[in-house]
Amino acid sequence: MTPPLATHPVQCLSLQQFDNCLPQLAELLHACVHDGASIGFVLPFSPDDAEGFWLKRIRPSLAAGKRVVMIARIDHKLAGTVQLDCGLMPNQDHRADVSKLLVHPAFRRRGIARVLMAELEHQAVRRDRTLLVLDTRTGDSAEPLYGSLGFEIAGVVPGFARDPFAEKFDATTYMFKHLKPDHS
Repeated sequence: MTPPLATHPVQCLSLQQFDNCLPQLAELLHACVHDGASIGFVLPFSPDDAEGFWLKRIRPSLAAGKRVVMIARIDHKLAGTVQLDCGLMPNQDHRADVSKLLVHPAFRRRGIARVLMAELEHQAVRRDRTLLVLDTRTGDSAEPLYGSLGFEIAGVVPGFARDPFAEKFDATTYMFKHLKPDHS
């Protein structure tokens, strides 16, 4: 039986930790895409494609201090990750984007996504962000999860992104959540 998640705290990665974790991050992304996650990629999607995403798209903004990459482990295995993107335009420095909430298929239904999102909100408040914004495939299992975490629907865009497996386009639901500033 897996220990409670409280014994597996979420870790915010430094650049060096990110580099050390890169193979596991790539494997996690690859597994999630092949499991049907609509997170920007379509098949075919190779392990090299997954590693390239982390190196080319995520590492530079992490190095610049514009992104926080959080991970959760279970039994020393990378179980999930989420990102807080704070690298927005100057008139949007009160908000941040939630990006790439991923839970490995082998570790789903254990509360990992909730623990990651709780830490993401904590990190957002620490950075004086009062609004979180995200998008998710309409009807996906993540949509009710976000709703249960207090995110509200801003709207739905039909035909927003290509399905990872089929030659069709899926709608996306934009969601937001207002955060209370931490006055402690």
